[in-house]
Amino acid sequence: MPGQRYRVVHRTEYRYGATMLDGYSVACVLARPTPSQTVSSSVVTTYPAPDEYDERDDVFGNRVVQFGLHQPHDGLVVEAITEARVWAQGMPRSDVAWERVAAAVAGARGPTALDVAPFVAPSRFVTVDANRLDLFALASESFTPGRGLVESTASLCSTIFETYAFDPSFTEVSTPLDVVVRERRGVCQDFAHLAVGALRTIGLAARYVSGYIETDPPPGEPKTIGADASHAWCSVWVPDHGWLDFDPTNGIVAPSRHVTIGWGRDYADVAPVRGIVVGPSSTQSLSVSVDVARI
Repeated sequence: MPGQRYRVVHRTEYRYGATMLDGYSVACVLARPTPSQTVSSSVVTTYPAPDEYDERDDVFGNRVVQFGLHQPHDGLVVEAITEARVWAQGMPRSDVAWERVAAAVAGARGPTALDVAPFVAPSRFVTVDANRLDLFALASESFTPGRGLVESTASLCSTIFETYAFDPSFTEVSTPLDVVVRERRGVCQDFAHLAVGALRTIGLAARYVSGYIETDPPPGEPKTIGADASHAWCSVWVPDHGWLDFDPTNGIVAPSRHVTIGWGRDYADVAPVRGIVVGPSSTQSLSVSVDVARI
């Protein structure tokens, strides 16, 4: 069988400054099959063990875990272990002009409309209307009249890769898109939102993809266990082909070293872990480790 097998261990740990009495969490950390990915196993374990647990598919088909802790606890660990095989995505047989694709999106009916409609409109973190001029200007650099969709999208992602600085200390989940555009720096989540916003501004259907990427250690150094990270990229709809992934953080078309967890309109739809706790007001710390290994 073609492709590469990966084992991903994603561990999220919360420590509370006081004992919590109750809690409820939602996790999107289970991998899903795609046309270029098979999943042999993907399981979640929590410490302490949950008092209630449910697994379901959300509106986008992502595997979502919901669990509750109705007991005193001073911390929470959520560990997901996934084994999946990934191979390079197939490319469209022809590169259709992006204007024709935008027209197809606007005129979509039936199942196609259901597939693309959620990924055209503004969303919580991709505020197209508020940033329309900046996003349109960014898209216009690459989407020139008559140019192919794939070539144009690859050019857009290359522009982001070459002109925006990767800076983990600069942004957080709530950083607005206009700040990323103005300062020209951010992380993979920001760059995925930026690409998605630019694509939607010109009438294309684009979705936010969450997962992991295999990373390489510096030359001559061993790979550090747990030093990988969650990753985000984007996907654009191509007529008579489906969805094609692009990674603007690394300037990659149809990536083959990416393990997909899920997709949505933006980060809010596929946040790895979110929830609430009930208890005394206190400090809280969060640590995350990810290890992506070939098997």
